[in-house]
Amino acid sequence: MITKETWSKGLKSGVHTTWVLGKVVFPITMIVSILNYTPVIHWVTSFFTPLMKWIGLPGEAAIPLALGYLLNLYAAIGAILSLDLTVKNVFILAIMLSFAHNLLVETVVAKKIGVKAIVPISLRIGLSFAAGILVYLFWRGGDNSAHYGMVAAVQEQPETWIGIGLLAFKKALLGIWQIALIVFPLMLGIQLLKDLHAIQYISKWLEPLTRVLGLSSGKTSVPLLAGLIFGLAYGAGVIIESSKEENFSKRDLYLLSIFLVASHAVIEDTLIFIPLGINVIPLLLIRVAVAFVITMLTAKVWQRLITHTELVVKGEAK
Repeated sequence: MITKETWSKGLKSGVHTTWVLGKVVFPITMIVSILNYTPVIHWVTSFFTPLMKWIGLPGEAAIPLALGYLLNLYAAIGAILSLDLTVKNVFILAIMLSFAHNLLVETVVAKKIGVKAIVPISLRIGLSFAAGILVYLFWRGGDNSAHYGMVAAVQEQPETWIGIGLLAFKKALLGIWQIALIVFPLMLGIQLLKDLHAIQYISKWLEPLTRVLGLSSGKTSVPLLAGLIFGLAYGAGVIIESSKEENFSKRDLYLLSIFLVASHAVIEDTLIFIPLGINVIPLLLIRVAVAFVITMLTAKVWQRLITHTELVVKGEAK
């Protein structure tokens, strides 16, 4: 049932989340913006340029990529907002970061449900670079300069350190404002889903989907839905609790993990890229499609290995 408390909790969650994320985005945006006017950015550019060329990115693009891999999407976006990139550059970064971000935290979650850390880490980084290379090779276009956000980008060219500091401050504030526009309705929507107990109802409709993915237990629909909506980090409690209560098989745990590391928090992780001024629909479609393909292929290969092993055992028994 929706009450005043639902709206209150949703708004409080929006404020809290914006505050938590702002503490990451604001300083990173300012620091990277200021570094753009120092030799540091050129050192980073020179060092990483050979690697970045493989995916059609300038050397400084390594900064948001590394921040996203080690921290989260908000840290990466904070860095992207401070760089001058083309639309294609931004899209490549977005697709790479969609597959691999917050690796430290989300790998710990995967381990807690019984999956070896090497599996999600190698899979996510592999998908990230594969996607980046494919977009670079096959997308013809996007060479125009990226315009971030829902308002015109700041075109100032400061000549003093005070001016540089003020420009960095403006960029950081703009980044926080645009993220807040996404986070508030998102957190409110999540609270509505919780109070309406929609997770349990929707999960029943997902049971056919679990069979398509090769999952043997229909109960995996609950952690699957939690991961899809809330992400590995936000939905960790549901995922871990369900995996323990239902005693999922090792095969189901790995298939569930493979699907979710490729496609989780699809609402938040898609909408959060809107301030970068790119079309986010392809991001969502590519990510979900890849998750389906690799999970279904893994399920088939796993089943064939089991069948082969059983035949070998029977042959030896005879």
